[in-house]
Amino acid sequence: MKIQMQNKNEFERRLEARRDELKWLYMELYQNEPMFQELLDQMKAFYKKRKESLKERDRAREKDKEWYRKKDMLGMMLYIDNFAGNLKGVQRKISYLKECNVSFIHLMPFLDTVPGRSDGGYAVADFRKVRPDLGTMDDLENLADKCHEKEIDLCMDFVMNHTSEDHEWAKRAKKGEGEYMSRYFFYDNPWYPQEYEKTVPQVFPTTAPGNFTYLPEIRHHVMTTFYPYQWDLNYRNPRVFNEMMYNFLFFANKGMDIIRIDAVPYIWKELGTSCRNLPQVHTIVRMMRMIGEIVCPATILLGEVVMEPEKVLPYFGTVEKPECHMLYNVTTMATTWHSVATSDTRLLKKQLDIVNGLPKQYTFLNYLRCHDDIGWGLDYGTLGKWGFQEIPHKKYLNDYFTGKYPGSESRGELYNDDPVTMDARFCGTTASMCGVESAGFEQDAKKMEKAIRKDLMLHAYMLMQSGIPMIYSGDEIGQVNDYTYKEDEDKREDSRYIHRGKFRWDLAAKRKGVRSVEARIFRTLTFMEQIRRQESVFDPDALVGTWDMQDPSLLCIVRQKGEKILTGIFNFSDFEKEVWIPGEGDYRDLLNGNKIPERKLRLPQYGFVWAYKMM
Repeated sequence: MKIQMQNKNEFERRLEARRDELKWLYMELYQNEPMFQELLDQMKAFYKKRKESLKERDRAREKDKEWYRKKDMLGMMLYIDNFAGNLKGVQRKISYLKECNVSFIHLMPFLDTVPGRSDGGYAVADFRKVRPDLGTMDDLENLADKCHEKEIDLCMDFVMNHTSEDHEWAKRAKKGEGEYMSRYFFYDNPWYPQEYEKTVPQVFPTTAPGNFTYLPEIRHHVMTTFYPYQWDLNYRNPRVFNEMMYNFLFFANKGMDIIRIDAVPYIWKELGTSCRNLPQVHTIVRMMRMIGEIVCPATILLGEVVMEPEKVLPYFGTVEKPECHMLYNVTTMATTWHSVATSDTRLLKKQLDIVNGLPKQYTFLNYLRCHDDIGWGLDYGTLGKWGFQEIPHKKYLNDYFTGKYPGSESRGELYNDDPVTMDARFCGTTASMCGVESAGFEQDAKKMEKAIRKDLMLHAYMLMQSGIPMIYSGDEIGQVNDYTYKEDEDKREDSRYIHRGKFRWDLAAKRKGVRSVEARIFRTLTFMEQIRRQESVFDPDALVGTWDMQDPSLLCIVRQKGEKILTGIFNFSDFEKEVWIPGEGDYRDLLNGNKIPERKLRLPQYGFVWAYKMM
């Protein structure tokens, strides 16, 4: 009875602290009191269904609200089938994940979808069903329990913007049921789609042009921002918001610790606008944040906002009224590869300085690459002042990373190559972009040395950034591009599958060797990760800044916690560099323990140093 009273009190306490703002925001969007009351009733019902073990996590994380920002946080993205076959297989590989120093795993889309119309799992046909070949919801819950026992959190994709045309709502909408048609954007008059097209950009102009699909069987157009089989949800309908929040709470109750909101900027649509980053999106994310804090405070929000920096930052909300807990550091990721291709870190330094100047509560998820393509949405306003013009520079970057540019050792493929806008994006694994693939193909030992060094230099730089690092499964062993996707009828038209290949457990077995590529990358990377977990200069409240090395090919990042100082210097050039460590005192190389005489050393091409000030 005492526990029941405690549980009742904690829900009511959380609700009471947020009820007024939640109601104000909800009524501002929907002016619908009964639907708001239904939402509150369902929130309470989901709270009551929540397992005691998850409620204990809620209580612990309410007391330690900064848990997700700590230096021991390290993520790994993986496709369940590619990594271990199914959910039970992932559970059997937890010991490997621990060996990789992973504190959370991002399970790529695993909900039920239709082969050939899945968009890599982002066209969800059923939000309460796991794809049968991957397992069941019970398997997901069991995996969460086992991961929690080993202090590993689970992250999943929550596709809020659209459903598959095979979703139950869409099927009923196709039958002409008004209740379900109102959950999407249906128009029997072509004037509306034509007006939308005047202001709404295309996401995939070559593979899926336009923003609407005509359904001749019911003589209606339906909004499909991404692919024709993905129907955009209409969040102007409160039923849509409520039902999607119930799905969100359902997954929180299955043990999901991090909910990645897919395509956040696209959630709200208005005629006459770009249908991107509208104010109502922030209202929805803010309400979602509060709903989580009331029902399942151990679950946090990761926002996918692939936009220019000034449009990304607002999704953190404000310190007083926060929205997403974490956001992807998309801009820095793309600029990193620009720096690799140009041996010019000026733009990267500028952007790191901006990030380092933000409130410490603003937490970015840093990565070198993910499951998606790399777009060249760089700061061309700044680059133009240095002689980089947008269209020719995009062509140069794509030529460089596909290996067409003379001297380039990168390998990969273009994605959505638009001959009109010249706005193609790029696909490839980190190792292939660094030259591991081409060096291996050519059996060139010297090139392989450089490729491994470049790969490790980029990971060392990522680990020193402000925020949380995340690695894509396979990068820890230097896995290269997988071209077998071209043999699969459902995948061959999507070059992103080149870097979504099956995890090579046969190669992973070599990680415990001495001289193999896999061993050298794995050993050094895991050692750097362990250092990051142990050294206080990596604490989230440490001071982080850059230092001007008077050479654009050199990037210097300095971290300081109290009197402890770590200086990272990274050589983005194809030439050996003599460098001086800024700051007085004696330094040692944190990776090998050797003292650095007179604060001076030579960095090989794409070399780096973590120089620790000796006390």
